[in-house]
Amino acid sequence: MSLDLFPSRTLALYLSRLFITRILGTLVMLVVVLQLLDLLGESGHILAHKGNGEAQLWTYVSLRAPQLVARFLPYSVLLATLFTFFPLNQNSEVIAMRAAGLSAHQILAPMLATAMVVSGISFTFNETVVTHVTGRLKAWEAVDYGVIQPGSATRSNVYVADGHNILYVESLANDADGTPRMTNVTWYLRDTNGMITGKIDSPSATYAKPGWTLAPGTGFDVASATQRPTQAQVVAPKVTPAQLEIAKVDADGMNIFQLTHAIKALRASGRPTTELTGKWWHKFSGPLAALLMPLLGAVAAFGLARSGALLIRAVVGMGMGFAYFVLDNAALAIGNFGGYPPLIAAWAPFFLFLFVGETVLIKTEE
Repeated sequence: MSLDLFPSRTLALYLSRLFITRILGTLVMLVVVLQLLDLLGESGHILAHKGNGEAQLWTYVSLRAPQLVARFLPYSVLLATLFTFFPLNQNSEVIAMRAAGLSAHQILAPMLATAMVVSGISFTFNETVVTHVTGRLKAWEAVDYGVIQPGSATRSNVYVADGHNILYVESLANDADGTPRMTNVTWYLRDTNGMITGKIDSPSATYAKPGWTLAPGTGFDVASATQRPTQAQVVAPKVTPAQLEIAKVDADGMNIFQLTHAIKALRASGRPTTELTGKWWHKFSGPLAALLMPLLGAVAAFGLARSGALLIRAVVGMGMGFAYFVLDNAALAIGNFGGYPPLIAAWAPFFLFLFVGETVLIKTEE
């Protein structure tokens, strides 16, 4: 029995080349189709803003496409595994490899090595490209695909509590001198039981040292159900710019170093960080999903094609792959609510399906 991990160089290159071309082909197909469907749904909102046209549509595509690539790359690896193994088995090439003395692990090794490289590329792409475009796209969506004012990174949907009351900012950015600038602000007035008694809507707010000066807007009183115009006034005296810096942390729009800094800042201020810690770990476990896909889809590679179960095995492999994605998302969501520790929420699905895939492969080889 050969102790070599890989088959011959020629065979390894042959399997890797088949696998890579199918990954790229599947990924391009998925991204193009999904991008067209997504653009059909969003084009109306983009063009609804005065002055937007074809250039803004292409801008949206340039920001959205990297997100689709990052999200569906593991799916592409899963489908590419099936598209590679299905014809190899059907044409008895797998049987020829086994007859030459290769084990199931040796046949799978070139594809696992390729998938490991894909995982590394996925991690690098996520941290350098996807996080950047995600932040830009969310900031653009926050202003309804209008013009983003120059300044530092813009954040959207920021909530900050001041006693019982809540300050909501739809779009938050900093001027060149570092002064926070708020756009579309709502000041919610609440009683001691947390019930909203009124609100003030303002198009903008500036720092009043202390507090925030709301521009003239409209007010609404819940008890009388009346709406009235409001003058400029100062609210939220206990809310500081430093609190705003950590009030809204978007893990999807931060790379691993920025998110680490944000988590440390939140912990220092006594804020909960369970959700962000789980997403921090998932930045590592998420790209490794590509490494699992050849193992889960390998069930389609082994067994006699003429037995009539080849299609069933392919469906089983696809089902195992999609089950991983479902469990991965569920575990992360449960971890965000404190059901699991962040480390377990991020890594448990990976190791569980690694065990399942390896068990199925060993049983198949036996």
